[in-house]
Amino acid sequence: MTGTLLFVEDDDALRTATVQLLELAGFDVTAFADAESALAAVTPDFAGAVVTDIRMARMDGLELAAAIRGVDAEIPVILVTGHGDVPMAVAALRDGAFDFLAKPFAADHLVASLTRAVERRRLVLDNRALRAAMAAAEADSPLIGASPAMVRLRASIRQLAGADLDVLVEGETGTGKELVSVLLHRQGPRRARPFVAVNCAALPEGLAEIELFGHAADSVPHSRLARDGRIVASSGGTLLLDEVDSMPLAMQARLLRVLEEREVQPIGADRPQPVNLRVVATSKSDLSALVEQGRFRADLLYRLSTVRLRVPPVRERGDDVLLLFAAFVAEARAELGREVRLPDGAADRLRTHDWPGNVRELRNHAFAVVLGMEGATQGEAAPLPPLAARVAAFEAGAIEEALRRTGGQVTRAIDLLGLPRKTFYDKVNRLGIDVASFRR
Repeated sequence: MTGTLLFVEDDDALRTATVQLLELAGFDVTAFADAESALAAVTPDFAGAVVTDIRMARMDGLELAAAIRGVDAEIPVILVTGHGDVPMAVAALRDGAFDFLAKPFAADHLVASLTRAVERRRLVLDNRALRAAMAAAEADSPLIGASPAMVRLRASIRQLAGADLDVLVEGETGTGKELVSVLLHRQGPRRARPFVAVNCAALPEGLAEIELFGHAADSVPHSRLARDGRIVASSGGTLLLDEVDSMPLAMQARLLRVLEEREVQPIGADRPQPVNLRVVATSKSDLSALVEQGRFRADLLYRLSTVRLRVPPVRERGDDVLLLFAAFVAEARAELGREVRLPDGAADRLRTHDWPGNVRELRNHAFAVVLGMEGATQGEAAPLPPLAARVAAFEAGAIEEALRRTGGQVTRAIDLLGLPRKTFYDKVNRLGIDVASFRR
């Protein structure tokens, strides 16, 4: 089924013939002999387009289009006009009509216009649903997603935040493990105390022990003053051991003592120093497998994994990928000060890609789209888009620039572009440009 249509025509023979034509083209058509009956069938969640004749008794097509805009201004309305009604139809385009066709119209032109209209309506409703779902998902958490896995994860975070237990957060690279760790801190009783993050993979070789445990005065070369390590700095708050799977075995042994005794002995100190901390560790690897390989201490794993939280990869989160992409596009628009029209089929591509880099990769992709670099990958040149797409992008940019300069005044924009009025509106409809959005 191509889409849902309401067809309004008071000529019985023409109505019957056109309905048959549209049904053969794959549309689900409901026909009406008058505008009032059609208007009663239009609701804000109507998922199709309306085709109406202009000349009708009582309520004409222009009045019907205006009434439909009152229900939902983004329901596409296509006007069918006689030759003498073309100026009125052009005026209706300025007021928000999707398209007009002069009688007698070619069947393929009607089908093509309706196909575009139904697709536009589907995108509008999809975007509304995504915004609503995203708003609901973000109501109490920056962890975006409406999938069952993300609902469970947010619930687990709320439950564990107040428990003040050590937590092991597991997940593939780029899934948002550090964000989960931050939320465990912010939603718990330690929220007003320090949150100290240690990237175990980036600890400088030879200085890792000093970074973590600190040292007493005159106990290390080139430093006469004592120094607190990161563990002591987190006392009273939360210590994040990010990528703990990268920690060397020697450091793992010292860390185990800290976790068991809740005390730290700085280098060169005579006695240990007590610490009051909550430990959240993250790992992108299967720590149990690393234990079997002799690369991670089993006793440290047992101590860290009082509670284990798994952050699901994007490929397991269904349509969360659309919510995340919409959020990142909005972020990129705000940060870069650029507007963008998403390419056709963007949602399908988002769903079918595996996103091995997960949320981080998806965010980078969204910024690339807003920058006009969609398809580029690091270290590779972006493939050239088809010529037709490049021409369309140029035309859209030129028309949008003219509308921005004129504050959405169509007559002045047409003069700037040097286009016939009909050509201008044909391009606006084909390129999906919302003229009203440029009006000051």
